Amino acid sequence: MLSKIKHKRIQAARRAHRTRALLHGTADCPRLTVKRSLKHIYAQLIDDDKGRTLAAASDKGVSAKGKPVEVAKEVGKQLAEKAKSAGLTKAVFDRGAYRYHGRVAALADGAREGGLIF
Repeated sequence: MLSKIKHKRIQAARRAHRTRALLHGTADCPRLTVKRSLKHIYAQLIDDDKGRTLAAASDKGVSAKGKPVEVAKEVGKQLAEKAKSAGLTKAVFDRGAYRYHGRVAALADGAREGGLIF
């Protein structure tokens, strides 16, 4: 019998795999991936054809303080600015194993406000 933690990780990996099976990032339209931990949130734009990260942002590089949802929104805006400077306007949103809710949705909204289209 699996431990509860191992079971949760396996289920999360399955959810992420189901989500990513339908998504593919290219150089023109990269995949916007979100990683959420209890303290931090990270986002990056990935070109799956070459296996390269084109732009990345996290709350460690954002000067915004306040509620985690507000910080996540600022991370999305910062990522959109980096994407613009790299010449990117479109992306495919990859929520991974996370629900589109709370910090994940706020990051997506911030990226949209910053000019990314998805």
